Amino acid sequence: MSGLAGRVVMGLDPGTASTGFGVILVAGNRLHAVEYGVVDTPAGLPLEQRLEQIYATVGEILRRHRPDATAVESLFFNVNVRTALAVGHARGVALLACSQAGCEVFEYTPQQVKQAVVGYGKASKEQVMEMVRVLLGLAETPQPDHAADALGVAICHANSQGMRERVAQSLAREKERVDT
Repeated sequence: MSGLAGRVVMGLDPGTASTGFGVILVAGNRLHAVEYGVVDTPAGLPLEQRLEQIYATVGEILRRHRPDATAVESLFFNVNVRTALAVGHARGVALLACSQAGCEVFEYTPQQVKQAVVGYGKASKEQVMEMVRVLLGLAETPQPDHAADALGVAICHANSQGMRERVAQSLAREKERVDT
């Protein structure tokens, strides 16, 4: 990775049992995986200790890579309230770690992530995982799937941020043209 300059984006796929993370480097129109994996917490550990472990590990990843932005999937309501609540707990401590690190957070719906990665908002999990592999030039599909999901969210933000920058530049040029 040495010699590459660009923006660093972290993606998160929060969960109490397993929080996926993925850090990518955006260099021009190229995307490079920097680090990815999961924060696994033991099922028998009390909730507050699991959350502390997630918070501490996400904080360490933030310190290590100093991302320009962090992207997370927006929380959607699940038929299983217990699962939604557990995801909300993990998401909360991850967002707190980002805020304390001064890292701006962006949220994307699952459909936005699928659209950005695969080009189809109703893509299957397998299609997303394979496109993450292809877009990042990886030899194998990132494992476990929570890590691949986190990389997908980071890719979504990288693509969305690039579009936002182009729109802002176009608006600035148009304003300059109108002002002269």
